[in-house]
Amino acid sequence: MRYLPLTDEDRLAMLDRIGASGIDDLFRDVPGSARLDGLVDLPCHKGELEVERELSAMAARNRAAGDGPFFVGAGAYRHHIPASVDHIIQRSEFLTSYTPYQPEIAQGTTQYLFEFQTQVALITGMEVANASMYDGSTATAEAVAMARRVTRRRKAVLSGGLHPHYREVIETQARILGDEVVAGAPAPEGQESLIDKIDDETSCVVVQTPSFYGNIHDLRPLADAVHDKGSLLIVVVTEAVSLGALMSPGEMGADIVTAEGQSIGNGLNFGGPYVGLFATREKFLRQMPGRVSGETVDTEGRRGYVLTLSTREQHIRREKATSNICTNSGLCSLAFTIHMALLGEEGFRRLAALNHQSAVQLAERLEAVPGAELVTPHFFNEFTLRLNRPAADVVDALADRGVLGGVPVSRLIPDDDTVKDLLVVAATETNTNEDRAAYEAALREVLA
Repeated sequence: MRYLPLTDEDRLAMLDRIGASGIDDLFRDVPGSARLDGLVDLPCHKGELEVERELSAMAARNRAAGDGPFFVGAGAYRHHIPASVDHIIQRSEFLTSYTPYQPEIAQGTTQYLFEFQTQVALITGMEVANASMYDGSTATAEAVAMARRVTRRRKAVLSGGLHPHYREVIETQARILGDEVVAGAPAPEGQESLIDKIDDETSCVVVQTPSFYGNIHDLRPLADAVHDKGSLLIVVVTEAVSLGALMSPGEMGADIVTAEGQSIGNGLNFGGPYVGLFATREKFLRQMPGRVSGETVDTEGRRGYVLTLSTREQHIRREKATSNICTNSGLCSLAFTIHMALLGEEGFRRLAALNHQSAVQLAERLEAVPGAELVTPHFFNEFTLRLNRPAADVVDALADRGVLGGVPVSRLIPDDDTVKDLLVVAATETNTNEDRAAYEAALREVLA
């Protein structure tokens, strides 16, 4: 039987109680372009076997990352994940309740969260980190909200090198909270002035390194300017592996660091689930969203782990909470912790070096192709090409030749003609010399 307990009269009564004239009023904040006019174009009814066959046929149309040369990045990266990661995260010690309210039965969970926080604080160069968040974009929006609480100001300045999706998430939350957002123009060459945008109303400056276009930044001059105005510097990292090779955001003066942790221990998974990293200075600890796992001893002096900071308001008094994000992407953060522990510091640094080496070799090949210009002067494992024709068309043509060649910037910034010829390309340790040669050959053919 279908479980439809409400009658039409029940629905009308509920709508009347909240002052809505109809169901559509409940979705008025959703843009019309994102809503369907009518039913979804799907068969009304099929048997289980028929549904399985149809969905399998649809899935077979995808070209997965492992099906051939793959150079797609722009915030989600393909890295090798040892089989041991998947094996260890399934151990019974970690199979505790979703939220570890009772530490006496959740020691596996609270201990790995403590280790996770330690790892995040170390690689970001910060003093404290929380026990993870949804993903990098929502973590960044939470950082902007945190900066408003700390500074009691309501203006955020965003770099033109910030990932467009991250910018959109920040703008969505800011619109609801009544904050002002000043976003810079696209900055593929990495040359932009954020200092002149900072004033006495600025709560924070948000900058990504490596940027969406791959540029590496020395943020120390910017940090000094931000702090002179009493604002906070929020540094965003979408490629966590870069923290194994570059100066940490903390060393460059960041007040808050947010990052996407997908690169460590988590596959692409066609877009998720991922895990957000969040770290800050100890003096801002009480304004940090999420929860913190801490180490203690029990009555017999044995080491144990508990949720040291998890404001009760976050669960039962939403209007008093520092954040209403109450999950912590537990399985993804566990995979991150296990993979990082297996790598160790030496392995993490070696992985970063392999990524950079792979990207340099690829850039040298592609830069030599007529019709392709490298516009990113300094990069880690991702860079931007300017092509002699629209990048979206080139990506399609490369895919027809078996190469997934990157992300056209126009896909993420569709209304700006100045970026239609830009292609963001990522290379990781998973790419071989044969992959790079295949990309070069395909690009020469497409651009000829």
